[in-house]
Amino acid sequence: MASHRTSRPTGTRVAGIRTPAALATAALTSVALLSQTANAAPSADPKPSLEEVEKKVNDLYHQAETATEKYNATREKAAKQRQRVDTLLDDVAQRTEKLNTAREELGTFAAAQYRTGAAAPDTATLLLADDPQDYFDQTQLMSRLTTRQKAAVDDYVTEQAATTKKRAEASKSLQTLTTSQNALKTSKADVQRKLSEARELLSELTAEEKARLAAIEKKKQEAAERKAAELAQQQAAAAAKKAAQESSPSPGTTTGSSGSTATDSSYATKAAKALAFARAQVGKPYVWGATGPDSYDCSGFTQAAWKAAGVTLPRVTYDQVNAGTTVSLADAQPGDLVFFYDDVSHVGLYIGNGMMIHAPKPGAYVREESIYYDGTSAIHSVVRPA
Repeated sequence: MASHRTSRPTGTRVAGIRTPAALATAALTSVALLSQTANAAPSADPKPSLEEVEKKVNDLYHQAETATEKYNATREKAAKQRQRVDTLLDDVAQRTEKLNTAREELGTFAAAQYRTGAAAPDTATLLLADDPQDYFDQTQLMSRLTTRQKAAVDDYVTEQAATTKKRAEASKSLQTLTTSQNALKTSKADVQRKLSEARELLSELTAEEKARLAAIEKKKQEAAERKAAELAQQQAAAAAKKAAQESSPSPGTTTGSSGSTATDSSYATKAAKALAFARAQVGKPYVWGATGPDSYDCSGFTQAAWKAAGVTLPRVTYDQVNAGTTVSLADAQPGDLVFFYDDVSHVGLYIGNGMMIHAPKPGAYVREESIYYDGTSAIHSVVRPA
């Protein structure tokens, strides 16, 4: 009779004990699993590359500059609103004083009518009445007043209505001012937060990393200067071609009018004054919200430069970009304003040859730099302000 037992498998496990071969296999398996686990679980917070740090810092500075321009606009709005509130409050105070004087005069009218036989006036009611006209009507004093006295009552009623309206305007303006001041605090906090983040990122770099980052920035600067040189050559060629056409016009063409020449000369004179001022500011620190004379932000700097030439520019980039005639980059002349980024958050003063003077960013100083300092795509537009 055949046995139904199956043969014992030729395994490595005997009576619950692993043989050396089995232990070796298990160990190799564990090592493989640990290796896979290590590869599958990278560090929770990998350190960013220098390129990533540079991009993040530049983005934060750009965001801070955008917030700065919003802060500048809000501060200017708040200053105008404060001035309006003060004017309204002064007006209300003067009107109230006039009303008090007129109220006293009306009280003497009522007292005079009493002395001539009219009903005894309730002086307290008169002095506190919202509308003396109603009081005089009710007491039938109006019929006994002289023409001058009636006119005084009418003037009082008119002045009182105007004062009430001015008080309402002042109250509304105060509410608007409060809103602007709250927005100002928010904008200021936003700028400070972005700058703190940028400083924190830079502070975490080692000395070697900072040196490498400086090398990256230098390469970008060299590329920007090469691009500026190309633009300078293009502009010089275009100027030479224009001069040749004006000196030897083709048959059937006319040269430019003397009026155009006079306009160009006038602009050049003003631009020279703006540029002279700008060059004298080189080396002064960028400080957000500053308009000089010891420090500037970007729009504060261009505003001050053109003010030195007798031209008043608005305070912020969003308004400066509309304060003149837009020209092509190829036609840019010294003194023109060069605006950057889609949100028009930065501006510099063109000095020719693809270069500008500007207040770059927090931690930097007013300096000459290529208009391509942040790449070709960063240039938004060129505006001739005068």
